[in-house]
Amino acid sequence: MMSDQPRLSPSLAELDARSRDIFRELVEAYLDSGEPVGSRTLSKRSTLGLSPASIRNTMADLATAGLLTAPHTSAGRLPTHAGLRLFVDGLLQIGEVSEDDRRDIDARVASAGKRPEDVLAEASSMLSGLAGGAGLVASQKSDMALRHVEFVPISPVEVLAVLVSEDGRVENRLMTAPDGLPPAALVEAGNYLSARLRGRTLSQALSEIAAEIAEKRAQLDEAAASLVESGLADWSGAENRSLIVRGQARLLESVDAAEDLERIRLLFEDIERKEDLLSLLDEAQSAQGVRLFIGSENPLFSLSGSSVIVAPYRNSEKKILGALGVIGPTRLNYARVIPLVDYTARVVGRLLDARR
Repeated sequence: MMSDQPRLSPSLAELDARSRDIFRELVEAYLDSGEPVGSRTLSKRSTLGLSPASIRNTMADLATAGLLTAPHTSAGRLPTHAGLRLFVDGLLQIGEVSEDDRRDIDARVASAGKRPEDVLAEASSMLSGLAGGAGLVASQKSDMALRHVEFVPISPVEVLAVLVSEDGRVENRLMTAPDGLPPAALVEAGNYLSARLRGRTLSQALSEIAAEIAEKRAQLDEAAASLVESGLADWSGAENRSLIVRGQARLLESVDAAEDLERIRLLFEDIERKEDLLSLLDEAQSAQGVRLFIGSENPLFSLSGSSVIVAPYRNSEKKILGALGVIGPTRLNYARVIPLVDYTARVVGRLLDARR
C-alpha cells in the first residue's frame, strides 16, 4: 500500500491504548470539520480526561510515526493518507443506510427512465447529492445483446458501424476504413458479424470471432476480415465505454483556502482523464464489494489528494456490468458514503438486470 510518508507506518497493534484513542478522536474531529485539530480542541472534545500537553505529546509521536501531519507550524494536526487508511481499515464504524436514504435511492433509480444510460446518469447525480462529492458511473457501451450489424460508407476513409440491439436500441460508431475497402466488403463484414453476434454481446463473442479470423475459418476475404478486426479492436477499447460524472460543482462548496482551490483544480484535471479514471474503476470491478482509494494510493490522485469510493454493480448471474462510486476530498464521511455506494450498486445492478 502506498503512503505519502517515506517511512512505514505502524499497525494499530503497535499503538498503545492512549495513542489509538487520541488518533481515533483526532481523525473523527477532522472528518467532521475538515480543519486541522489542535491539542486544546481535542482535550475539550475528548472523554479521555487528558491535558492538552499530554495530548500534544502523543500527537507528536503519531506524527513521527507517519500517521499525522501539520499543514503549518502553528496549526493543529491532520491525518496523512496512511493515517486515514489505518483509521478506515481498523477504527471506522461503518453505518447502515437509513430507511429514508434507501427509499430515496430505490425511487430515484426506478423512475430514471427505461434506457440504461438514464439509470446510470441518475445514479451518478444521486450519489453526488447524498455523498457530497462527484458521482461516477462507468459501463460498457458494447455490452448489449445484438440483433444486427451494418457498415455504411461515410467517406473514402470513414465507415459508420450501425449496431442494433435485441431491444431495438441503435448505436452508431464512426470507424477509420481500412485502405482500399470495396463496397462488397462492407456487406460481407456486416452479414458475418450479424450471424455471429445475434442474441449475444460483443464480449461474449469477441474471442470466438478473433480466433476464426486468425485461423482463416471466417470465410471472409481479406478486406472484410480487416474491417471486422478493426471494428472489434475499436469497440473493445476504453474510448467506446461510457463514463458519467455528475456533481463536480459540489467539490467547490467547501473550498475556503487557496491551497484547497488548487487541489480541486487538480482534481478536475484528474476527472478529465477519462481513460485513467476508467482504469481505476476497472480495479474496483475485481472486488467483491466496495473499494476505497485514498490519495496517493492511486497515481491518478497523487497531486489532488482525493479519495474515491467505488463498487461494481452486477446482474443476477453475478456478471459485472460496470462500476459506480464517489470522488471527493479525503475528508469524505466514509462511515456514511461506503454503505451508500454499496447499496446503490446493488440497486442499479438489480434494476438493469430486470429490464434486460
